[in-house]
Amino acid sequence: MRVGIAADHGGFDLKQQLAVALREANNEVLDFGPSERNPLDDYPDFVIPLARAVAGNKVERGVAVCGSGVGASVVANKVPGVRAALILDGFSAHQGVEDDDMNIICLGGRVVGNALAWELVCSFLAARFTGAERHRRRLAKIAGVEGVSAEKQD
Repeated sequence: MRVGIAADHGGFDLKQQLAVALREANNEVLDFGPSERNPLDDYPDFVIPLARAVAGNKVERGVAVCGSGVGASVVANKVPGVRAALILDGFSAHQGVEDDDMNIICLGGRVVGNALAWELVCSFLAARFTGAERHRRRLAKIAGVEGVSAEKQD
């Protein structure tokens, strides 16, 4: 799978470890940065390009990491076509994809440990959208708010 990944200084270490693990699991990884830890960097500078790549189908899924995961989630969801969520448990990691067609998982580098983060990412990447009518109906309502046609979402 082609996976994009981005972080800020608070998620840098976890991003680096996840990028290695993703590559070792035979995924193609596009790293949207940063390439080094800088305490002055800002998560929007890295998460917005990742979110645009997901929305533009340049990558299939995205992994965004900041200190808590909250800021990454907030900014990713500003990009039309992105459905991002802060994930802290295994159920939400797969259910968010199955029911809500989540395409970016957001993690907190200061909140989740490496092993749990990897489990969450694996569950997220393995999940598939069910395409059930009720879920498509809900996604169409979200797309309407974004000003995006439901067809563009598929």
